[in-house]
Amino acid sequence: MMARLRESRWVYILLSILLAIIFWFYVRASVDPPSTTTIHNVRVETTGTSVLTSQGLTISEVTPQVVELRVEAPTSVLTSLIRHRASLYVVADVSRCIEGENTVNYKPSWPESFDDSKLTLLEKEPSTITVTVEKLYTRKFDVEFQLDGKVTEGYQMGTPAIEPEQVIVSGPVEQVNQVDKVAAILTEDELKERFAGDLELVPLDKQGKALTDLELTLSAETAYVVVPVVMTKEVELTVNLLPGGGATEANAEKNINPPKIVVSGTEDDLEGLEEISLGSIDLSKVVGTNTFTFPITLDPSLTNESGLTTATVQVTVEGLDTEVFAVSNIRTINPPEGYNVDVVTQSILVTARGPAEDLAQIDASQFLVVADLSAMTIEGSRQVTAKVYLNGTSTVGVVGEYTISVNMSR
Repeated sequence: MMARLRESRWVYILLSILLAIIFWFYVRASVDPPSTTTIHNVRVETTGTSVLTSQGLTISEVTPQVVELRVEAPTSVLTSLIRHRASLYVVADVSRCIEGENTVNYKPSWPESFDDSKLTLLEKEPSTITVTVEKLYTRKFDVEFQLDGKVTEGYQMGTPAIEPEQVIVSGPVEQVNQVDKVAAILTEDELKERFAGDLELVPLDKQGKALTDLELTLSAETAYVVVPVVMTKEVELTVNLLPGGGATEANAEKNINPPKIVVSGTEDDLEGLEEISLGSIDLSKVVGTNTFTFPITLDPSLTNESGLTTATVQVTVEGLDTEVFAVSNIRTINPPEGYNVDVVTQSILVTARGPAEDLAQIDASQFLVVADLSAMTIEGSRQVTAKVYLNGTSTVGVVGEYTISVNMSR
C-alpha cells in the first residue's frame, strides 16, 4: 500500500513540472512579458562631417568608438533586435563641433526591419562621446597601379592607364602625413589578359600597408584602370646568304649578334612567328671576313621588347682560294645622248675565288668589265661603278666591288 502511494506521488510531481513548463511557454507566447538586456560594442558613426569640411575642419579622433545600450522591451522585440544586431549603430551629429575637443550626444539608429515602438532605451554607457576636431589638411598624390599577384609566364603587362591620374587626400595633418602613396590594387593570381575596370583607391604607408583606420577622405574612391597584357616570345634572327663570288652558303660561316630578341603581341600575331629575317648578304661582297649591320624591323602589330634596333652579322668565307687577275677587257654601255666617252682606266685588278684546281684553269681573257653610264649627265672625269663578268666557269666567281675612270665631254 505504502509503495503504491510513493509511486503515485512521483507521478504527480513529474506531471506538475511538465504542466508548469507548458504553462510557462504558453504565458511567454501569449503574454510576451517585458525584459531588459545590455547590448555591448555598438559602433559609433558620425554625421554632419560635410559641414566641418566646408569650414576647413576634420575629425581626428572619436572616443570611444563603441558604446553600450541598456534597453527594455517585450521578449519578442528583444529577440528581433538581437537577430538584427549587425545593423545596429549609434549616430553622433558633429556639424556643430569646433576646433578642439567636443562633447557630443548620440542616439541609436535601429535596424530598418526592426520595430522600435515597443522598446525603451534605459541607459547609454557612456552618455556622451568626445570628438576631436582639427584643421583640414590636404595633399595631392599620383595614383599608382599595383598588381597583387603575378603575370602568367609567357605574358607581359604593359603600362597601365589610370583615370584619375591624381587624387587629393584630406584629413588631420598627422594622419595625412602617414600616407606615402595611393594605389589602385588589382588582385589576380594569374594575369594573362587585358583588364579594364574600376579599382578601389587605397592609401598606403611607407611599408606598403593599407591605412584603413584613419579619418581620411579621398577626392575619388575608385579609379578606372586599363592594364594591357600581351604575350611575349623569344624569336631567332636570321639572314639569307646569296651565292656569289664562287661561294655558296656551304662555304660561309655567319654569326648574328644578338641571335634572338624578345617580341610581344597578341597570341594570334605570335602564333606562327618562328624567326625574323634581317635581309640578304651577297657572298660576292664578302672577302675573308666582313661585318654587316642590319636594322631590326618588325611588323607594326609587334613590339620589340629587347629594345635593340640593329643587329650585326659577321660572315666568313672559308675553304676557297683567291687569285688576282689584271683585266683590260673594259667596256661602257648606255652613254647619255650627245656625250663622248673616253675610258681612262686601261686595266683593273680583279679578284676571283673558287676551288684551287678551278682557279688554275682561269685566265684574264675570260673577264669582262662593264660600266653602265645611263645615269651620268655631267661633263668631266669621274669614277663610275663597274660590274665584272667571268665567262666559261660556274665554280669560280668574282669578289669585291670595282670602279673605272671615264671622261665625258660634248
